[in-house]
Amino acid sequence: MSTYIPNLKKRYKEEIIPTLMKDFSYKSVMQVPRIEKIVINQGVGAAVSDKKLIETIVTELTNITGQKPVQTKAKKDISNFKLRKSMAIGTKVTLRQAKMYEFLERLICVALPRIRDFKGVNNKLDGRGNYTLGITEQIIFPEIDIDKTSKLMGMEICFVTTAQSDEEGFALLKEFGIPFKNIKK
Repeated sequence: MSTYIPNLKKRYKEEIIPTLMKDFSYKSVMQVPRIEKIVINQGVGAAVSDKKLIETIVTELTNITGQKPVQTKAKKDISNFKLRKSMAIGTKVTLRQAKMYEFLERLICVALPRIRDFKGVNNKLDGRGNYTLGITEQIIFPEIDIDKTSKLMGMEICFVTTAQSDEEGFALLKEFGIPFKNIKK
C-alpha cells in the first residue's frame, strides 16, 4: 500500500533540496530551508455590524483550504469602531504537511494566474526568510462561487520558512514556483 505524497513535496525532495544545497553549499540536508507552515488570515472589519459575514467567511475559507478556520476575536473595546472585547472580527487557518503543499500548488498553478493583469508578486520578505502575500479578492480561488459571494474580501497568506535569511527564503520560494516580479540575480 502506497501513501499519497503531494507533487510539490516530491519536487522539494527530488529537485529543490539538491538545487539549494548546491547554491548555498550546505553540508547537510537538514540545513536546507523548508516551508514550515502557511497561515491564511482574513480580517473582517464589517463583521461588527453584520454577524452573518463571519459565518460566510468561515465557509469560504474552509472551501479554499480544506480545513476549518478559527475565529479571531477583538482583544479590547474600541468605542469609535463599535467594537467590544471578544467580538469575532476575522478568521485564520494554519496549514501544515500535505494540506500545505496542496494549497501552495493550487495557489501557484490556479489562483494566481486568475488575477487580472498579473505581473508577479512583490519580492519583499520580512528579514527572517518569511513571506506574506496579500490578496485583494477571494474569488481568484476556483472553490469560491462568484454568484454566492456577498462581499469581496481580501486575505493575507503568510509562508513561514526555516530559512535564516531573506536570500535563502527567497531562493526556496522561487524554487517552489512562486512568481516573483523584478527578479534580479
